[in-house]
Amino acid sequence: MLPRAFLFLLLSLLLSWQASAQTPSDGAAAAAATPAIKKHLQAARISGGVKLDGVLDEAAWQQAPVATDFIQNRPNPGPPERHKTEVRILYDDANLYVGAIMHDVSPDSIMRELGARDNFGNTDFIGIFLDTYHDKLNGYGFFVTTGGVQMDARYSPAGGEDFNWNAVWDSRTAIQGTDWVAELRIPYSAIRFANQPEQLWGINFMRQRKKENQAFFWNEVKPAVDGFVNQWGTLEGVRDIKPPLRLSLTPYVSGYVNHYPFDEQGKRNTSTSFNGGADVKWGINESFTLDATLVPDFGQVQSDNQVLNLSPFEVQFAENRQFFTEGTELFNKGGLFYSRRVGAQPIGFGNVDGQLRAGRYDAEGRRIAGEYVVQNPGVTQLLNATKVSGRTKNGLGVGVFNALSGDVYATLQDSASGERRKVLTQPFSNYNIVVLDQSLKNNSYVSLINTNVTRWGQTYDANVTGGLFRFANKKNSYAVDGRVVYSRRRGTVFGTDDQIDDRDGYKYRVSVGKISGAFTWNLSHGIESGTYNPNDLGILFGNNNISQELYMSYNKYKPFWKVNNFYSWWGVAHSLLYQPTRYQNLNVYGGWNTTFTKMFLTTGMNVDANPVTRDYYEPRQYPLGPYWVRVPANANVGGFISSDYRKKLALDLNAGVRLYEADGRLPRPRRSATGLGISPRYRVNNRLNFRYSIDWNYAHNQIGYVNGGMDSRQPLDQPFLGQVMLGRRDVVTVSNVLQASYTFTNRMSLTIRTRHYTSNVRYRDFARLTPGGEEELVDYRRNRDNTYNAFNVDAVYSWWFAPGSQISVVWKNASSSQLFSNEATPLYFDNLSNTINTPHNNSLSVKILYYLDYLTLRPRRV
Repeated sequence: MLPRAFLFLLLSLLLSWQASAQTPSDGAAAAAATPAIKKHLQAARISGGVKLDGVLDEAAWQQAPVATDFIQNRPNPGPPERHKTEVRILYDDANLYVGAIMHDVSPDSIMRELGARDNFGNTDFIGIFLDTYHDKLNGYGFFVTTGGVQMDARYSPAGGEDFNWNAVWDSRTAIQGTDWVAELRIPYSAIRFANQPEQLWGINFMRQRKKENQAFFWNEVKPAVDGFVNQWGTLEGVRDIKPPLRLSLTPYVSGYVNHYPFDEQGKRNTSTSFNGGADVKWGINESFTLDATLVPDFGQVQSDNQVLNLSPFEVQFAENRQFFTEGTELFNKGGLFYSRRVGAQPIGFGNVDGQLRAGRYDAEGRRIAGEYVVQNPGVTQLLNATKVSGRTKNGLGVGVFNALSGDVYATLQDSASGERRKVLTQPFSNYNIVVLDQSLKNNSYVSLINTNVTRWGQTYDANVTGGLFRFANKKNSYAVDGRVVYSRRRGTVFGTDDQIDDRDGYKYRVSVGKISGAFTWNLSHGIESGTYNPNDLGILFGNNNISQELYMSYNKYKPFWKVNNFYSWWGVAHSLLYQPTRYQNLNVYGGWNTTFTKMFLTTGMNVDANPVTRDYYEPRQYPLGPYWVRVPANANVGGFISSDYRKKLALDLNAGVRLYEADGRLPRPRRSATGLGISPRYRVNNRLNFRYSIDWNYAHNQIGYVNGGMDSRQPLDQPFLGQVMLGRRDVVTVSNVLQASYTFTNRMSLTIRTRHYTSNVRYRDFARLTPGGEEELVDYRRNRDNTYNAFNVDAVYSWWFAPGSQISVVWKNASSSQLFSNEATPLYFDNLSNTINTPHNNSLSVKILYYLDYLTLRPRRV
């Protein structure tokens, strides 16, 4: 079967070659990779402001210069718009005003689905982009849909397009005959700019006509040109404005009712709590802003997608806490900051069981006498968190982040006397990040990042320092970039006198490549030492390796044949263990995707092939080197289809299969892995929609470390203590997610998300792993099968009753269960029934935030 996958890879490369054979002339290709000539727009000053009503009837709008003649960006880059867009800019001492008229064919051609904030949906929109420091790297985006739904984003080299950022601004829209009109008011307090007599800002406008799936920019944005902010036009004429005092307070109050059916005498099933705190935003000067959250409450964030983790690495969860997603583009440079570390699981969480006073176990493994754990908090409560960030007029970005967390204790109780005691699991801690980021010419930059965690008491502190750079040539066609990072840890392992063993470590990576044009490439090389460890405030998936990669891509942005575009990529990646220097793996890969013109059906495929691989991490033996799991040569082919989201009913479908060569060392069947995902979505009307997704994955004859390891308390494990045990297993994982959303108005919505996840592991045989990657079948009899179930419901009602002010009501229902040995079941509906009948935790909360802006509260001068 393996040669077939290589044939798929060859077919993919031939498709890429066929597309490249239709490449336009060298002159046309060079023009496509050359930025468009910059357009200029003059802003008009007014006094007294304008009425925000979606009707541009003030005389000032008629007198302001017009930005028009937009250029199509997708699906066919280059042609001018047929249905004109007219945008005007006004300003006064406090605000920037945007007035836009979008001409169309008829009212039926203007799509207008409603959605929650920052949700584009199936609708038209108009957007304005501002590069207020004109550094051509960093910018703001403000969008409004036909239904008045607002979206805003930050743009930066580190974060790309980041819609987690939210500003306080206002807008109105209206339908007028065959046109629709948008009126935006962006206060200067929502953006940052230099304090100088005349402003020179980068600017661009974007219009989406969803009826034809078309997007247009005022200043042409060419897909073959690297970068986005550097392709904006110029706004002139903004004079004599002063950065305002940016001072706002957003106090909150919240209340929770939690119910869990303990059904134990003397223990209440229902508990309540009330919280209060505030977010503070203060503009230190025209460039820098302080954001602080005091006694934060993150209880209403979306539940994590819990999974059964059989890998040697931790699961990386998405960040849903707004304070850690908003305005963090500077702190995310270099990938050294994993914000879930702040307020994460205490470092001593997993050591509590080892501190229980002696008891004993009966024949069935149940504890008799001794102590047991009453409470062991899984998260660390933050006392406060603060961010200071900004960028000077000379392009120097500065970011400082700091957070404090208090002591965390687990509660233990003696099962005989009832006496309780507390055990420290997390000492008082300080988390700190400092970033310096200098923007340079030609879309280039240099950056310095430092992260630091300081803990009180007998434990260790951690520090990571990294330097980054990117230098592009004047034409922005070639670039070299790289990074060097040093990690330092000092102290003892928490709760012991053992010194930290990974005291000093480093990594570096450097790459060079062609970054613009239809054909691009990148060649990179890097090393991570065996003691490199940024995990105290970052995240690491395996160190001690040498890696190099050649990546190439060829893209056609213009329609040809029956498709709108064509994107292809292929490459080869190779890695070695660093110390000792030994082969790890080689990966050859390729793929393509395209969109068909008539149906707007997007489809693509990917393939890869790997010779025999050595997995040094799976055995969980350190230092790395002597032990590895041999993975036979294998190949994968996968693909996806995504139908037109403009239709009421749309479907996403993906599938893949990986086949392995037979491992002739032992009498085992071949391995294989198969995955299938189906996700239909149905839009009932412009307010109500449903989305469902099911993902099924089957790993057949997978070889892996026996989860949980050996247990000295288990008689069947005792002959194998101290040995590395591998198991041949089948793993079936099913995830179901159903989401329903109803939008009452452009500022009020209700969303319900339900998720059920189950993963079942069934072992077939076991083997002892010895140094050198050899495996020996053993007669191991303990049943290690297990099933993990997780279920949660998140229902969120949100009402933005005033700019920056919100009432949210959240109901959460969650449960999880782990079944072992004979209790484990591979039957999905048995697992679903088990999940439903497992005790659930229910939480109902109400939270009110009110935005107070100093500029609106200050006494007016008479």
